[in-house]
Amino acid sequence: MSANIRPSGVFDTSYAQDIAINRTRFDKQLANGLFILLLLIPLLTVQGPLGLNIVPQLWIGTIIRIAIFAISVQGLNILVGYTGQISLGHAAFMAIGAYSGAIFARELGMSFWIALPMSALFTGLVGLLFGLPSLRVKGFYLAMATLAAQFIIPWLLRYPLEPLTNGSRPLEVPVPEVFGLSFAHENAMYYIIIPLSVFLMLAARNIARTRTGRAFISVRDNDLAAELLGINVFSYKLQAFFLSALYAGIAGCLLAFESNSVSLDSFLLDRSIELLAMLVIGGAGFPLGPLFGVSFVNLLNQNIIPAIIPTLNNLLPAVLPFINTINIYAALNPLLFGFALMVFLIVAPRGLAHRWEIFKIAWKLRPFSH
Repeated sequence: MSANIRPSGVFDTSYAQDIAINRTRFDKQLANGLFILLLLIPLLTVQGPLGLNIVPQLWIGTIIRIAIFAISVQGLNILVGYTGQISLGHAAFMAIGAYSGAIFARELGMSFWIALPMSALFTGLVGLLFGLPSLRVKGFYLAMATLAAQFIIPWLLRYPLEPLTNGSRPLEVPVPEVFGLSFAHENAMYYIIIPLSVFLMLAARNIARTRTGRAFISVRDNDLAAELLGINVFSYKLQAFFLSALYAGIAGCLLAFESNSVSLDSFLLDRSIELLAMLVIGGAGFPLGPLFGVSFVNLLNQNIIPAIIPTLNNLLPAVLPFINTINIYAALNPLLFGFALMVFLIVAPRGLAHRWEIFKIAWKLRPFSH
C-alpha cells in the first residue's frame, strides 16, 4: 500500500485531518491544481470555445482513453492488487458493459445517465457469477476459470445474442444527451469522463481504508489466517469480483459512448493481458498504480515503439535478410511490449507507483532522505 509519511512537525489535530486523503496543504493544493488543469485543457485546443491552439487536439482523445482504461485497470487492481485474486477475463467484462450500455440506449431508449449505472450493475452481477469458482480454487486454477469468461462472453455476444449485438459487425451507439445538450464532440465527452474517472479513482483509494478493504487485504495476504479470524473469505472474494466487474462495466460503457460504436475486436484476450500488464507496470495494490500503468503503456504504444520500429525496419534486413519487413510493426509491437514488461518485472517488480512512493518519502525526509 501507499506510504503516508508527513514532513517533520506536521501533526493531526482533528479526526477529519486523520482520515483525510491528502494530509498536507501542499498535497491538497497539488491535487486541486492538477484537477483544475485537467478541466482547462479542452478550452486551450483549437476546437475549444475560445479557438486557441495552445494544446494539441490529439491530447483530448489520448487523455480520455487513459481515463477510461484507468477506470478498468482500477477495477482489476481491487481484485488482483487488494484481494489477490487473479483474473484473465477483464476485457470480457468491459465488453458486457459496452454492449449492455449500447443495448439499454438503443433498444430500451434509456438516457446515458441511466444506461451507465444499469450496465455497470449488470456487469457486476455477471462478475459475481464468474467469481463463484474462487470458493474452491485459487492461483493457476482461478486464472483458468476467469479465462473461461474471456471465451464464453464474446461467443455469447457474437452468436446467440447477434440480433441485439450485431455479431462481429460494429454496433452503433447513440450520442449521449444531457438536458437536450448533445455530447457528440470529444471535448464535451471529456467533461463527463474525466470527473467520473477522478471520482472512481478516489472511491477505489478509499476502499482500502474501509472494513471491506482491510478484509480484502487480509484475504490477499493469508486467506487461511483471515478465515480463522472470522472473516467470511468467500463473501469478500465475491465482493471483490463484483466491484472489479462493475468498474470494468463502467469503463466499457464509457468507451462505447465515447467512440459511438462498439466492436468485439476491442475486447479479446490480448486486451485482458494488456490490462493485466498495465496493472503490473503501474503497481498492483497502489491507488495510483492503474493511472501510472495505463499512461506508460499508452506512451509505449503511441510514441516509444513507433519511434523504435523505423530504425529496426532499416537494420533487420541487413542482419537477418530472410525477415519480411512489410508487416514489421504488427510483428514487433507485441515483442517490444513483452520486452518492456520483462524489464519492469526485473527492475521495478512492484511497479511505477512504488517508485513514486519511494521518491515521495525521500522528498519529505530531505535532507536526510537516505
